[in-house]
Amino acid sequence: MLKLRSDAQPGALSGRLENVVTGKQREFSSGEDLLDSIASDLRASRDDTAPSDRHGETYERSKE
Repeated sequence: MLKLRSDAQPGALSGRLENVVTGKQREFSSGEDLLDSIASDLRASRDDTAPSDRHGETYERSKE
């Protein structure tokens, strides 16, 4: 969930980002901070889950 401050403007974004799955919240004070937070959540999510097929079978990730 993305919550922008009431005084945020296109060149000066600020607010809070909350991952509704994990409950983690992060404050951001720029567009770059916001994108970094999103990227960090995506990396953490990718690292926490293994790929699976349509039937829910989990496969071991390659150690390349």
